[in-house]
Amino acid sequence: MRTFTELPPLSLYIHIPWCVRKCPYCDFNSHEQKQTLPEDAYVEALLNDLTEEMPRIWGRSIASVFIGGGTPSLFSAKALDNLMSGVRALTALQPNVEVTMEANPGTFEQEKFRDFRTLGINRLSIGVQSFNEAHLKTLGRIHSGDEAIRAIDIAHKAGFEDINVDLMFALPQQSETSALNDVKQAIALAPTHISYYELTLEPNTLFAKHPPVVPEDEQRWQIHKHGMAMLADHGYQRYEISAFAKESKQCKHNNNYWLFGDYLGIGAGAHSKISSANTGDIVRRWKHKHPTRYLSGASGSDAGFVGGETTVSLADTAIEFMMNALRLKDGFAIPVFEQHTGVSINHWQPAIEQAISEGLLEQSGLHLRASEQGFNFLNDLLDLFMPNDERPGETKPLSYPVIQLKQE
Repeated sequence: MRTFTELPPLSLYIHIPWCVRKCPYCDFNSHEQKQTLPEDAYVEALLNDLTEEMPRIWGRSIASVFIGGGTPSLFSAKALDNLMSGVRALTALQPNVEVTMEANPGTFEQEKFRDFRTLGINRLSIGVQSFNEAHLKTLGRIHSGDEAIRAIDIAHKAGFEDINVDLMFALPQQSETSALNDVKQAIALAPTHISYYELTLEPNTLFAKHPPVVPEDEQRWQIHKHGMAMLADHGYQRYEISAFAKESKQCKHNNNYWLFGDYLGIGAGAHSKISSANTGDIVRRWKHKHPTRYLSGASGSDAGFVGGETTVSLADTAIEFMMNALRLKDGFAIPVFEQHTGVSINHWQPAIEQAISEGLLEQSGLHLRASEQGFNFLNDLLDLFMPNDERPGETKPLSYPVIQLKQE
């Protein structure tokens, strides 16, 4: 069984699933806006959803809030004010809580930025992807490069001190020069955080069905390498595989995900991971995915908001923790593993020693991190932590040392 010395930090994720147009690379739970958005009904559903979840987090404070989508900035400032007021009434937000919202650079949303800031939203994540008109068209984006530049400028003027810019590379027909021009332009706009990641052709997307021609492996690597060097030269420190931040400007919300913290998800398709000090369980739960189905759960005509749930097994503990924490450039402290999982890391010592011997993992005292090789070949490193007690015919259970609750 698990025993938690203390529960991990807790975040709140709020999903708003609508967007103006579905991008051909997007595999998130997003739905094109076909008619007037049901803002009032959806905010009421979100707050009812949160109310029903509150017994799972009684007595715990929330360190970060992330409003994602879709395009949450499609909602009016009034609707978001009602949402944030309800969240504050129901939960204990920490005094220095980070509240991030994803925003679209389209000009029709820029005038809202100052309103968003007054609501207590203190971090914007702006989905730029590229400043190049041809690439934006290929990606199905509805904004221009000039609009993206203006949006970031307006966000600064609206009082946002923390701004993330999403930037993609290895786009269809993209040259290295074009890719690095995007990086230069992003840097010139002085955001505090840049998410710099490669376009991937995800299943169940239009790009997966009709794959575009993208740069070859060697060209992608050169773009990535030179882009990272440019970011480093301008003070953007790489702290996760695709995340770069100015000093002290890392995303608290995402760091909590990567270190196996707890998070409560409300909204259509939102996921949660909540640990229980009483039972020792770690439970993953997800909400009904389609907005119509989610809203019908709010009306009482169906059985609530929850689509399903599962419990994280002891055997899966290490792989679930490692597949996130080892994405971090600095890795993690062993006490964090034990605090956030309720299980001693000792059981996985053979896997750790093998990873170190293969040059994939480095240990310094009580700290573990992927080596440069392990960081570049993360799947090989993670394979060592896959559970090995589920092979057919094997019935002997593993013995898991647990962390005992310290008595003061």
